[in-house]
Amino acid sequence: MMLGDGGGWGMPVFGGPLALIILAGVVFYYFNRRTSGADAPTPRAILDHRYAAGEITKEQYNQMKRDLAM
Repeated sequence: MMLGDGGGWGMPVFGGPLALIILAGVVFYYFNRRTSGADAPTPRAILDHRYAAGEITKEQYNQMKRDLAM
């Protein structure tokens, strides 16, 4: 005899936790996929940030900007 209602595949006992595990997996996949590359800064944004932070000179900035346009 199965656990739960005595028939089927024991869904009353295992169905709830199994549904929670599946739901957690879907949520994890969605957020992991969403943050893995969609919000990544572009090369131009990184270059702009480096120039604004004073990490590179104006000449370096202009040269790198031309390199990125190619």
